[in-house]
Amino acid sequence: MTRASLLAAAALFATPAIAAPALAPVWTDHAVIQRDQPIAIEGSAAPKEALTVTLGTAKQSVRADADGHFRATFPARKASAAPLTLRVANAAGEGASASDLLVGDVWLCSGQSNMELPFDRALDSFNQRHRAADDGIRLLTIPKVTAPVPQPRFGEPAAWTAATGETVGDFSAACFYMGKQLRADRPGVPLGLINSNWGGSAARAWLTPEGGRTLYGDKALDLLKLYSSDPLAATQAFVPQWFDWWRTHDGGREPWTDTAMLDWKPVPEISFWNAWKGSRLDTRPVANVWLRNKVTLTAEQASQGGSLSIGAIDDLDLTFVNGHPVGYTFGWGVERTYRIPADYLHAGDNEILIAASNLWDTGGFFAGPDRLFFTPGNGGAAIPLGTGWQYSIGAVTGEPPRAPWDVNAGIGVMHNAMIAPFGPIRLAGVAWYQGESDVGHPGYDKKLQALFAGWRRQFGAQARMLIVQLADYGKLLSQPAASGWAEIRQAQLDGVAADANAALVSAIDIGEPSDIHPANKNILGKRLAMAAEGQPMPMPQSARLVGDAVTVSFDGIEGGLVAYGGPYPLGVELCGDTQESCRWALATLSGDTMRITTDGKPATRVRHAWADAPVVNLHDGRGLPVPGFELAIER
Repeated sequence: MTRASLLAAAALFATPAIAAPALAPVWTDHAVIQRDQPIAIEGSAAPKEALTVTLGTAKQSVRADADGHFRATFPARKASAAPLTLRVANAAGEGASASDLLVGDVWLCSGQSNMELPFDRALDSFNQRHRAADDGIRLLTIPKVTAPVPQPRFGEPAAWTAATGETVGDFSAACFYMGKQLRADRPGVPLGLINSNWGGSAARAWLTPEGGRTLYGDKALDLLKLYSSDPLAATQAFVPQWFDWWRTHDGGREPWTDTAMLDWKPVPEISFWNAWKGSRLDTRPVANVWLRNKVTLTAEQASQGGSLSIGAIDDLDLTFVNGHPVGYTFGWGVERTYRIPADYLHAGDNEILIAASNLWDTGGFFAGPDRLFFTPGNGGAAIPLGTGWQYSIGAVTGEPPRAPWDVNAGIGVMHNAMIAPFGPIRLAGVAWYQGESDVGHPGYDKKLQALFAGWRRQFGAQARMLIVQLADYGKLLSQPAASGWAEIRQAQLDGVAADANAALVSAIDIGEPSDIHPANKNILGKRLAMAAEGQPMPMPQSARLVGDAVTVSFDGIEGGLVAYGGPYPLGVELCGDTQESCRWALATLSGDTMRITTDGKPATRVRHAWADAPVVNLHDGRGLPVPGFELAIER
């Protein structure tokens, strides 16, 4: 998030409550109210103002608190397609209203790009569009904005709309197909579907402040709070971590203290460095690269301080002016504008140094040369910086530390702007499809537990959690191997197994090894609907060694276990204590158990589908896949 947008957001959210009463942002025309749960209506008004809140024919008299916040709570209602009107008004009759509200089930669909993938990119979208219209399905898409602390409103207005062939096009395909199946199974129950997703986001970006504090500690959350009021001070507090990381990986060198120690070359063009032919970055763009330039100031300009705009850097930058760190941002499309204090500047040439890190695909300058400039004082004439840049490829490889306000992986930054503004509405549950960005990062099951707890504090203890186990993606292998994707799938399974009201919905058989965004969200949506309705999902339970055979038992199996296309299930392994000990094993099926005859070698674990892109054929009689898993062998 740029400094300008942060300041705008701060001004918006710091504005005192307006005199005319207003409803919380979730309450727009065509909204859906969760059935069979108390109905909490929130909003803003003048401090201490007396208000009347009306829902249909029911009325509540409430008074706003000293901050201008009010809440009215109405009794639970049964599912109904009869439209209701919600209104809040003060004694003068001023207020706000929302009409055509239905009562049914409300589902939040959240995660990263595979949940975000729109209806128009899913399979058979042309034909399905003609069948999409249903006034009983209401859709709400939340604008993509991050914030370091919880906000009362979305970054931009968001409004509910009925599902039509036109409105579904950009909506989450998996979420819509889940809703379509739920409507077919329960035609008398209206549905509200909320699409709040961000491609590339890490799980921790969706944590509540409580969950973030539990997992990452008080220091990180206090730093986020500081960033909300003073990004420069927060940067100064964070960068010692980055300094330690660089010194450790670069033999103790500190290039930011003397850039002459680096080998500099002219930047060919202000563009992604993938296009810099012959630079080495054109063939190996994942790198840490130093960029430098200078801005020449008069004594008067230097004395005013100013702001430095460097466009968007893909993915991560730590920016210095005359050796002082002034800003730290992760976000490939986020434009950076950093405040530069006057005491960091002097008359003459001032050095600008950027440590840019690219973690995947394209790297370097995301925006054109016109987005790079220095502005003295408060709104003085901008000094262009679109030319004169040099670069030096860093000797350090790997991923630098990420600040807690990181756009894609900051602690709770998406929750704060895209979930918190809902307030205490009730939900039937949450469908969560995320994990690709957390591959290689430990503790994913703990993150899920923190997410579950945070969602339920906000949306009610009744909220059911549906977790999509990652689809197959990556290189096909003929031998057992270590797999970061398999480890995330196991953590997803463990997180669900530890929760009494959660379900694992596997996509392990409907992915595309060459495409991280598989298009078959149609079948995935149907599976999500089954899990939402409480139908059992296949889950491994135990592996026991009796004699010369290991028996693996499963729960949630209907119609027995089935191996499609052959007599044996594929991708079954026996392992000892090391990865090298893992080997393929033949297994036979009987009812809801799988039997593996041992081979005389050490065996302490059983694995199934333990690969980034496993080839699987093990399902139950309904065609639901058995998820990827690892089980310790009990004796």
